[in-house]
Amino acid sequence: MGHVSTYLNFAGTTEEAFAYYGTVFGTSVATLSRFSDMPDIPVATDETSLILNMSMPIHAGHVIMGSDMVPSLGHTLKIGNNTTVVLDTDSREQADAYFAALSDGGDAQQRQSMGDMPWGAYWGVCLDRFGIRWMITHTSH
Repeated sequence: MGHVSTYLNFAGTTEEAFAYYGTVFGTSVATLSRFSDMPDIPVATDETSLILNMSMPIHAGHVIMGSDMVPSLGHTLKIGNNTTVVLDTDSREQADAYFAALSDGGDAQQRQSMGDMPWGAYWGVCLDRFGIRWMITHTSH
């Protein structure tokens, strides 16, 4: 069944932030992968230990996820790209429908179309016409 979570981006402090959130919510990290775990993603040598993706349940079934912004990939952390609503869908068709609707009238420069990703998900991201960032994903279970 699909669910909604929140994605947070950090400037190299994802691990520290999640350690703090773990103490706040009395929980622990559920998943953690570093850029070194995905050699297909070309990052600078000093960035390989940065967080590619991390997740943690925080309250009433809500999950936060996060990653470090990577300068060698052209990432710059700023208000507007530091928080994203994530829609984990039940099907590729549902993912495509949400992506099409949320992309309509949004910023085409802030969009990565739906596609198969090296981590096994069907994934895309867009900024809607109201400036809200949406990540849409479907993973076959």
